[in-house]
Amino acid sequence: MCDMRILVVEDEHKIAEALRKGLTQERYAVDLAYTGTDGYDLATSEEYDLIILDLMLPGMDGVEVCSKLRKENIHTPILMLTAKNQLQDRVKGLDAGADDYLPKPFAFEELLARIRALLRRPAGAMGTKLKVGDWSMDMTTFEVKCKNKIVNLSSKEYSLLEYMLRHPGQVLSKEQLITHVWNYDADILPNTVEVYIKKLRNKMIPVITIRGFGYKLEQGS
Repeated sequence: MCDMRILVVEDEHKIAEALRKGLTQERYAVDLAYTGTDGYDLATSEEYDLIILDLMLPGMDGVEVCSKLRKENIHTPILMLTAKNQLQDRVKGLDAGADDYLPKPFAFEELLARIRALLRRPAGAMGTKLKVGDWSMDMTTFEVKCKNKIVNLSSKEYSLLEYMLRHPGQVLSKEQLITHVWNYDADILPNTVEVYIKKLRNKMIPVITIRGFGYKLEQGS
């Protein structure tokens, strides 16, 4: 798993940084917010694939953040975290529009499993594998193959390819690729996307340029 962009809203800085470190190692792009207000502002101004939202937050608690996002018709999957495990707390979060609930303390592997489940898309996704044409990607082993031959990719190349595999046949703008593959605070140079697209092409990955619009992964090869 890698191209997905996650917002973590957690007021305990050590937990937030640990989550960012662990998720980044799993090849997710991660942004942090330490208050409910900041989390809400980011969630309404940026595009995320998943939000990890603590229940107890300063400024605006997780239930309020979740409820307001749903009222704004923002349907990004939300995984709610809390130190509480009483039934009424879980019900409150789910009723506000959360998609899943994980009480603290939790095993990081369980968090990853919940994330994978929430990010799974029916279109183009077959369990933990993606396939378009001759290209396939196993998101548990991070293996990329073309006609069953393994192709070695860097972490960012892998992230870029996965996003394209999840959107087969679609023209993806440079802004979309930056949003989903790089962190919010990453220092992106104007030609960064072109550099990585060229790297993919050098490895025979069939990315074509739609001039004036963006890039598309060809499905026929």
